[in-house]
Parts: sequence; structure tokens; C-alpha cells
Amino acid sequence: MSNAIDVFVIGGGPAGLAAAIAARQQGLRVLVADGARPPIDKACGEVLMPDAVAALARLGIFLPAAERSSLRGVRFISSGASAEAAFPSDTEAVSIRRTVLHRIMAERAAALGVGLLWQSVVTGVRGEEVRLGNRAIRTSAIRTSWIIGADGANSHVRRWADLDAFSHTKLRYAFRRHYRVAPWNDRMEIHWGKRCQGFATAVSNDQVCVAVASSNPNFRLESALTEFPELGARLRGAEPTSTERGAISANRTLRRVWKKNVALIGDASGTVDAITGEGLGLAFSQALALANCLKTNTLIGYQAAHRRLALRPSLMARLMLALDGRPIVQQRTLQVFRKHPEIFRRLLALHVGALSPIHLAADGLTLGWGLLTA
Repeated sequence: MSNAIDVFVIGGGPAGLAAAIAARQQGLRVLVADGARPPIDKACGEVLMPDAVAALARLGIFLPAAERSSLRGVRFISSGASAEAAFPSDTEAVSIRRTVLHRIMAERAAALGVGLLWQSVVTGVRGEEVRLGNRAIRTSAIRTSWIIGADGANSHVRRWADLDAFSHTKLRYAFRRHYRVAPWNDRMEIHWGKRCQGFATAVSNDQVCVAVASSNPNFRLESALTEFPELGARLRGAEPTSTERGAISANRTLRRVWKKNVALIGDASGTVDAITGEGLGLAFSQALALANCLKTNTLIGYQAAHRRLALRPSLMARLMLALDGRPIVQQRTLQVFRKHPEIFRRLLALHVGALSPIHLAADGLTLGWGLLTA
């Protein structure tokens, strides 16, 4: 027995739910399947940059103030030196537990009439047919016009659709844990060490999310904190409130993100290094672009839209990773940011999409000269 729908989304994480919501807003009949049981968690810094918050609003999702924390800017810290900049006026980033975000998005999808099949394993796709291995329903196959792969960096859909050709930068390894401690500021903190980066953000009035990323797969969070004296002092004696979770991070670019009636979204369609904090925001914007293509009954425009959306986050990832493992460059960069705070502000505005990349040329010259003379 087969059921006919418009869109079948494989993967029910934030990227898949965003794709389902955006497609449903276009009036399409949508079904989502995921082998996990909600809420679905994943190791991440749990920050939504201002452009991600704006994309969520276009999906009709507004995060309750009681369940998230507001972030007003970014603070860089390295060897006792620091520099900070605020987000552009009238914008803010937010931090929110990944599980809370997933619950809110799943509720929004259900309210719009999206069908949600949890603990439902997709075993393959063929043409317009999606095969399921779910005992809870009688159908073993569902017919659909469009198939969206939102099943993560190790996507099965990508392989089934023969879209697995990609290039990527050196892999990095990230680990995350929460601590019960009162937040000490309203900034997203990025701590630079000799071998890794650390990230700290408030996710509630008594919890802070801490993550580290390095190129060493054996470099865990506790040992990494020794590279960040200020952060380590803040967390001394704090109670861990979650288990340590890990994930792989890299800049990964696919040659193609769609073929025939299959499109990829989120990490399945390529990734930017987690250092940018742009992973979720990029997936939400991709969902809106993909839904517009589905509305016109063709995926031809999705490739160009996907590449355009990835340009800025990829550029910022390369710029930030240029500091990785270079303590002298880190120190000189912070000195330039302190001496020319407008450069840091404009780079942050570029990061969140509030400023055109054309401004980068002049700021790059100033930053380069500052690095040479610091």
C-alpha cells in the first residue's frame, strides 16, 4: 500500500523540521521521518546568530524569553588579553538548549499539519518512493513528489542519490558540556588557546554551555580548560549538568546539493566549521530557499541559492581559522581590535549578514597593517 504526499523529509532535527515547516507554509503536504525519539540532542554551541533568529521568525518561530538567553555581542580572549564588539543595533543572538529548540520546532511543525514519524527508520529511496522500516504503520513504502535529505553530515540520502562527491578542510573535533553556574556576561565568549578554541555562552539564568574544538580527536573538554585560565576559573567547582557530547567539524562543500527529485539541506548538504556558530542559521535559510523552489515545482534554482547562502559563513570560517594554533597572530589581532574597535564591529556585522563583504577590503588592509606593526 502506498500513500501520496508532496514532500518527504528524511531527518527530523532542526534542519529537517525547518524544511518541513517552510514547505508546509507553501501549502505542500509534508511528512517527516526520523529514527530517533524527540527531543533530539547534538553537540553544538547552542547559539543562534541574529540572522538565524530572523530566519526562524520567517518560519513563524519565536523563542520564549523564559527558555533562552539574549546575547549582545562577541568577546575574544587570548592569554589574558581580550576584545569585544556588540552585534549591530536592533539585533541580538540567542542561546538556547538544543533540546528546547527541537521541542519548539516540532510543536510548530505539528501545529501546521506536518506529519511526524518518530522512531521511523528510512531504509532507502527509489524514484518517488521512500521505504520505511517502521512497525508502527502498515505501509512499507510512501510515494512522494519530493525527497529532502536532512539526515546529517553522514547522510544516507546523499549516498542514495549519488551526491556524495565533496571536498573538505581538515577535520576538527568539538566537545560540549553544560555547567550550573551564574552567567557572567551577555556575550558569546571565544577563548583562543595554543591547540584549541573554547566557547562559553549562557543558556539560562543558572547554566552555561561550554564547548571546545581542536584538531586532536583525543583532546577532551576537561584537559582543554587548562589552556583557558579565565574560563577555567569561572567554572571551578561548578556542577556539570549534562554529559560530554562530541561531534566532527569541518568546512565541507558538495559539488551538487540536488538531483532529480532529491534535495539536501543542513549538514547533509555541506558544513561550515562550528567556529562560526552559523550551522543552524544556514540550515534555516536553506529551508526557506528550498521551499521557494518547491513552490515553483523545480529544484534548478536551489544550487545557486545554496552556494550564495554558504559564501559568507565559509569566508568567516576561513578568517577565524587563520588564528587557529597561532598565538602570536591571536595576540596581535586582539591588539588591533582594541586599537581599532570599529574593525571588530564591522567584521561582526559582516558575520551576521548586516554588512556587505565589500567593506572587508578596507578593513582587511587596516587589520593587516595592524598585525605587522603591533
